[in-house]
Amino acid sequence: MSNKIPHILTILGPTASGKTNVACSVAAQIQGEIISADSRQVYKYMDIGTGKDLQEYTVNGVEIPYHLIDIHDPGYKYNIAEFQLDFLKVLPDIKQNNKVPILCGGSGLYIEAALKGNSYLGIPMNEQKQQELEGYSLEELNALFDQIDPKIKENLNNETKRRMVRAIIIDNFLKENPEFKTVDKPEFYHTIIGIDIDRELRREKITNRLSYRLNNGMIEEVQWLLDHYLTYEDLEYYGLEYKWIGQFLKNEITKKELFFGLNTAIHQFAKRQMTWFRRMEKNGYNIHWIRSDLDLDDKTAEVIRLYKANDRT
Repeated sequence: MSNKIPHILTILGPTASGKTNVACSVAAQIQGEIISADSRQVYKYMDIGTGKDLQEYTVNGVEIPYHLIDIHDPGYKYNIAEFQLDFLKVLPDIKQNNKVPILCGGSGLYIEAALKGNSYLGIPMNEQKQQELEGYSLEELNALFDQIDPKIKENLNNETKRRMVRAIIIDNFLKENPEFKTVDKPEFYHTIIGIDIDRELRREKITNRLSYRLNNGMIEEVQWLLDHYLTYEDLEYYGLEYKWIGQFLKNEITKKELFFGLNTAIHQFAKRQMTWFRRMEKNGYNIHWIRSDLDLDDKTAEVIRLYKANDRT
């Protein structure tokens, strides 16, 4: 096994930008293994709604190894702290295989958690406390957030309700367990590639993809999950597609309302993804953007060129 410091290739982009296709194409040429940076693809049987597109992980008959996909049953409440630990667990395995780790996803939060980490790795999520806090109003959560250790605020902000809840739970845990030792973050460096898709093209692809999925199994997938694993209340936790289809299956909205409402929500989500990536750049992350409308071979070659240009070996 090589002792060199791992060089992580990160490929990010908004939904429908084609980032997974690029990542798999690159992996096939540089002996890479994909690490999914997605909060929902960790769940088994949630395939169409999460856009796993597992067929893309076979390139010219060769299966591309992937990690952090299909690792939990539906109903499990996965969180950012677990993702950080899981990410750190798979890195040595990829290094052992002398393969290139390729982090791929559209969640800026998860990508930052992997690349930056924080000093609270390994702190468990108190699900009972989480459920209690999620019932609080934003005003009540802000009041609790104001009282936590200032050092925690430096790493965990209050930009979203979920992050406030996590920060409050961490503060409580450390006060109750002052002897707790955090997990050390291993040494690595990274190159970040962003798939830059024109806004109108992105909108067109999102709309066409949604129409196809709604008519080719996504509704049936959600019904199956309800029959075997989840309640309607659970669907709220698992994101836009599951929430909206749940409303349709309860006969609260028509299929036309489902399509137009969900389509609008996904467009808004993609816009928020891009906002996050731009904020990452402002915070010092160097993202090399490449055009999504290039041929796959050209995108693959450009990603590999940029990755090799930043290699320190």
